[in-house]
Amino acid sequence: MFSKQRTILWLACTAMSLQATAQQVTISGYITDQKSGERLTGAVVYIPSLQVGTASNNYGFWSITIPARTDSVELKGSYAGYASWQRKISVAQSAEIPISLGEAQELKEVVISSERAIHQKTQMSSIDLPIQTVKSLPAFFGEPDIMKAIQLLPGIQGGNEGTSGLYVRGGSPDQNLILLDGVPVYNASHLFGFFSVFNADAIRSVEVIKGGFPARYGGRLSSVIDINMKEGNNNKIHGEGGIGVIASRLTLEGPIKKEKSSFMVSGRRTYIDVLAAPFMKGSSKFGYYFYDLNGKANFTLGKKDHLYVSGYFGNDKFYFSDKSTEDNVTSKFGGGIRWGNATAVARWNHQFSPKVFGNLTSYYSRYQFQVEAESGSTGNGTDEQFLLRFKSGISDIAARYDFDIIPSPNHYIKVGASVINHTYTPGAQTTKISGTSGGNTDTTVGQSAIFATETDVYAEDDIKFSERLKANVGLHLAGFNVRSKFYHSIQPRLAARYLLNDKLSAKASFVQMNQYINLLTNSSIGLPTDLWVPSTDKVPPQLSRQGAAGLAYSHDKGYEISVEGYYKTMENIIEYREGASFFNSATGWEDKVTSGRGSSYGGELFVQKKKGRFTGMMGYTLSWTQRQFATLNYGRWFPYKYDRRHDFKIAGVYTISPRIEISAEWVYGTGNAITLPVGYYGTPNGESITVYGDRNAYRLPAYHRGDVSIRFTKEKTNWTRSWIIGAYNVYNRKNPFFIYEDNGNFKQVSLFPILPSVTYQFKF
Repeated sequence: MFSKQRTILWLACTAMSLQATAQQVTISGYITDQKSGERLTGAVVYIPSLQVGTASNNYGFWSITIPARTDSVELKGSYAGYASWQRKISVAQSAEIPISLGEAQELKEVVISSERAIHQKTQMSSIDLPIQTVKSLPAFFGEPDIMKAIQLLPGIQGGNEGTSGLYVRGGSPDQNLILLDGVPVYNASHLFGFFSVFNADAIRSVEVIKGGFPARYGGRLSSVIDINMKEGNNNKIHGEGGIGVIASRLTLEGPIKKEKSSFMVSGRRTYIDVLAAPFMKGSSKFGYYFYDLNGKANFTLGKKDHLYVSGYFGNDKFYFSDKSTEDNVTSKFGGGIRWGNATAVARWNHQFSPKVFGNLTSYYSRYQFQVEAESGSTGNGTDEQFLLRFKSGISDIAARYDFDIIPSPNHYIKVGASVINHTYTPGAQTTKISGTSGGNTDTTVGQSAIFATETDVYAEDDIKFSERLKANVGLHLAGFNVRSKFYHSIQPRLAARYLLNDKLSAKASFVQMNQYINLLTNSSIGLPTDLWVPSTDKVPPQLSRQGAAGLAYSHDKGYEISVEGYYKTMENIIEYREGASFFNSATGWEDKVTSGRGSSYGGELFVQKKKGRFTGMMGYTLSWTQRQFATLNYGRWFPYKYDRRHDFKIAGVYTISPRIEISAEWVYGTGNAITLPVGYYGTPNGESITVYGDRNAYRLPAYHRGDVSIRFTKEKTNWTRSWIIGAYNVYNRKNPFFIYEDNGNFKQVSLFPILPSVTYQFKF
């Protein structure tokens, strides 16, 4: 009897479900750029009469399910930098509607209420950074830099003068998940941190998340920097590039098969080594250069299938050498540092139905560096050689499957799983000695490679409870298997938005994040000698919990304002013990570190103007960041090096005419915390011992700087050229890079005076 009742109930539910489905229709499609055919991320689609809408995903796909009706409805949409559009459609049955957008012809734009307005979005602590904004801002040596543009956002501090490191809400650089086309990039810096590895000409979109992380992201504590490369123009050949003071770049894109497949390739190289060569005398030589190469191809395999293949390869090399001859004996000495990243990724999109979109990703990522020194002498029967080499790195091979499921306008579900095989090379030191005097040696010391497997499964749902209340609820499950140890974690994610009126909303979020990788560093300028090491049976995973709350406001004239407060705790963070470093490979790295905890809290204000002749942004952060380690500072809490009480940034771009554009920015920050000696004493054998005070108990002078640039653009028949004249540190502020002691006095070293730059750019 019970079995029959259960069967009848199941049939009734199924019938009601089928009836409900029959009364609904789903309209879906892809949003593309009219000229290039490139799919657009985050474009808005909206039905005003039904008060429902959505935004396209990372591959331009969108879907809205609505009640079926005999009359037509008006479909509207918008996307930054493109003309707004509207179209009447029949909703008697499900349909696919392709949308192709053209660039906006006027500065004044029609405003459409949408999910992309900051007060409407469930997500908080997240900012989409337009690439055109990055390119318009004043640039260090005239090179547009995504990471430096990100430093202008509240809650994100830069490192030392000119560097591109990121310290987000009290976190360390290793706590930032930096993704390029979904692939982790482990070292995002060129030139010892003064440039990032991302060539702005090759980039399509940038999203920065500081808190309230959706469940689909994991593996880091402090931020996600999600960067996507251009797909390539599938209609015609297009190119752009620039020639600057120290670097040049070129990007080409075009169809492989028109409207079916396309490519994009972009390269950049500095020529500091070439410029320095004429000033070198004799047999002494030194130099530095970096280069990077981005490539991407995409193929339309059918109406519902798309294949993407992309990659990045970049290297830095610093080298020096000297040779001299005396008494027929030639002596030489040389060495250098080289480091670089390589990534490769393949993605297959498949639209299973108007409501289900899948993306299968497989990728390879590798970072490695090498420090080398060698010397030798030959002649008069002598042949002595010495070589010292230190190598380290990390590589990943991974697979991931993600699904977007949109059953109704009230739910946007994302689920997925991934597996990553990590290979860590914590550091191996090789010494080779050979010569006519005998005693030849060839030894390698250091830890062998460590293999680990990281897995995760996630599910999240962006739920619309009512017109006023939305929430993103998710769960991220992760596991990490290393040596004989298996770590696992359950990471809850919750974000909510409540509309106070049609322009203002209140938001709140809580997240837990776990991290199974650590960056060991005893430098502050992004040197490549930093070591990536895993959690092990001796070093537990890092853990953070962060809560945030705030208000978001959107104005019809393009203003957006957000105010947020946050509190974050961190556990199992590691640092080198006093006096330890990456050298001395005979000692394992696990014996050189100490484990501790940290906390960070504060408030952020962000104001952004997105439309009109003048666009810009302003951010202010008031924050406190501290850490505690049992073996450092006598076990007492101390300020983190990049603890900044006040951090203020403002940047703006003003279009005087279609041919002339000016931009400026000004930044101010409380000085970095440092540790200074407080006294000295002598030993019986004549040695002088330095006594240090509390860790990071002193402050460098405040940091502030202003940059300006002006762009002159001229349209030619088939191409456009621009001259950009700018100045970094325009009022020649002597900001502290570091402080050293000289005979009992402390002296400040400043790195960059005013730096003028001239860049020539072109497009065709």
